[in-house]
This record gives sequence, structure tokens and C-alpha cells, in this order.
Amino acid sequence: MDMELKTKIKEGTIAALPVVLGYLPVAIAFGLLSKNSGISLGDTGMFSMFVYAGASQFMALDLINAGVSAGSIILATFLLNLRHMMMTASLSIKLKDVKKPLLPTIAYGVTDETFSVLSFNKEKLTVPFVLSVNILSNLSWVAGTFIGYLMGEIIPSSLQSSLSIGLYAMFAALLFPQFKTEKSTLYLSILTAIVYILIYSTNLFTSGWDIIIGIIISSALGVIIFNRNEEVKEN
Repeated sequence: MDMELKTKIKEGTIAALPVVLGYLPVAIAFGLLSKNSGISLGDTGMFSMFVYAGASQFMALDLINAGVSAGSIILATFLLNLRHMMMTASLSIKLKDVKKPLLPTIAYGVTDETFSVLSFNKEKLTVPFVLSVNILSNLSWVAGTFIGYLMGEIIPSSLQSSLSIGLYAMFAALLFPQFKTEKSTLYLSILTAIVYILIYSTNLFTSGWDIIIGIIISSALGVIIFNRNEEVKEN
């Protein structure tokens, strides 16, 4: 293995550590909740391997417990994760030199958190770096799921609920440092929160749809506002 490859893998490993440390407790909570929902160990493991989307998996558990049909759960999961198509499309522009057969493998590992890490390290986007971030994050999610399931009902239910908050805490830890270097990220985050609160308060959309509509509106407003600001600066 040449030195450049080792360096890229090392950089990817270091960049992935916050995600790995954040994923583990949340995945353990998912494994615990999945066991309590009566899902088998094998199905729980495949859930994390093939769906690999924290919020969607917790949502799916609630829908399964509520007796919602499999088709509705799949559709809700697809809609909730639709944003990942925009994320992977954005990354693919930065990976023009990568062979096309490899892009689906890279896209599989893109989550909100790994996308944030990769976006903050645009100058380091190479295949070894991206795969290191994605694979380590994915392994921690799957391993945490199995650990949580095997821990069973040992942990009290109150602690299980508190572990799920870790997902939001981890995303905040990734986002807040960006506020110091790029004010537009702060303004866009505030704008997104306001849009979502307004949509949520109207009660026009069910849970899941309100998030999707909020993302679409916020993204459109962000493109219009911040592109206009960039044009003003250039002129």
C-alpha cells in the first residue's frame, strides 16, 4: 500500500470518528427497541444493513407497532430518505473521476451525518477517503444494532428513550462548528427551522410529509436567497 493511499485512509478514519462515536449509542438504542418490538435478530440486522437510515428505522418501528402495512412503511421510508438523492447527486459532481460502477457503493454509505463530514472536507474527496468514512460509519451502525439487540431488556426503558436523542446531538456537533466559518449555514439552518415550525403548526401534513415539504421549501428558498447574495457580491 503506497503512502498516499495510507494517508487518505487515515484522514477518512479520523474524519469518521465523530460519526462512529455518535452512531454507536443510537444504533444500540435501535437494537434494543427492535428486540422489544418482537423483531428477530436476523431481521433487525438486515434492517440496519439495507435501510441504514436512523430516523427512518425508528419511524418504521413505530409504524410496525401500530400495525401499518409493509407497503406504507416502505413508501414512508422512501419519502423520508428522498433527500439522500440530492445529497448523492451533489457528491457525484465532486467525484467526476470515479468509475461509474463504484458510485452506487459510495451512494449507499451516504447519510445525513456522513454527507456533512464529506461536505466539510471537499478538498479531500477521493475514493479512499470517502469509502473510509462510509464503511466505518456503516460498520458502527450495524455493530451497534447487534450489540443493542443482544443487550436485550437489561437496560431500563427510560434509558433506551434517552439514547435516541444522541442522533440529534451528534448532528448538532457536526453542524455547529460550521457556523463559525460559514454564516450562510447558520442562516439556512434558522430559515429551515422557521419553515418547519410554520408547516408543523398548520397541521396540514402528517408526520414525515411535514419534514419533506419543509426540506423542499427551505432548499428552494436557500438557493434563491444565497445565490442572489453571491451574485450581488460578484457584481
